[in-house]
Amino acid sequence: MVFVSHWLVRGMMDSLPDDNSRYKDVEYWDQRYTTERCYDWLGSFSKFQHILETFVRREDSILILGCGNSSLSADMYRAGYRSITNIDYSSVCIRAMSARHADCPGMTWHQMDVRRLCFPDASFDVVLEKATLDAIMVDEKTPWEVSPQTGRFMHQALTEVSRCLKPGGRFVSVTFAQPFFRKRLYARSQYGWSIEHRSYGDGFQYFLFIMTRGEELSPEDAALERKLLEEAGAPPVITAATHTEDEEGFLSRIDLGDDSAF
Repeated sequence: MVFVSHWLVRGMMDSLPDDNSRYKDVEYWDQRYTTERCYDWLGSFSKFQHILETFVRREDSILILGCGNSSLSADMYRAGYRSITNIDYSSVCIRAMSARHADCPGMTWHQMDVRRLCFPDASFDVVLEKATLDAIMVDEKTPWEVSPQTGRFMHQALTEVSRCLKPGGRFVSVTFAQPFFRKRLYARSQYGWSIEHRSYGDGFQYFLFIMTRGEELSPEDAALERKLLEEAGAPPVITAATHTEDEEGFLSRIDLGDDSAF
């Protein structure tokens, strides 16, 4: 078990749900967004801006999944990214954020399920998510297997992401999950992308995974996919962990694994 420094534990304890399964309930988020103005999982945009600028151009059309009440969209807008579409499945969040940023031409807000994106094929140069997939998996119990329900959810979401990307477009995923585990989720040839990753953070490391549409998996990632496919009858092996709290607390209890052990 890896314990994270106490600075990761934020002072929003009254926002924490009684049970982790509540993180999957829109009612929990609607209630939370009614009183909470802003919260940034995995650090602010400034922490990884230097990496993102390598892969995302100012003129790119960008879709942000699970935008929440994060400052990410506004920070990117101020940095010169002006074509930003934000989605979240909480109508409370979307109404609040749309009103808050009404003075940002080119920024739009939509209530939407990540599994059913209401956009035409090849709509975006970039699809970006920050801790949205982590939150979806917060109730899973082990990094080695995932429930069939969550597995289906993740596959539907990633299929939609791939569909909405333009050729050469990039899916950028910001997460606490180590490459050893998270690549098990992304390394599928059917998504039609290559995978690379970068890290950021002082002390505790977060990761950016960059998937480029229209490129093949590396030999290493293709071998990983074959290995997973050979595990006939086994549930999809993807990142997960036992959490008892939000990032406001749960990151202090995440079992992130140790690459050196494999």
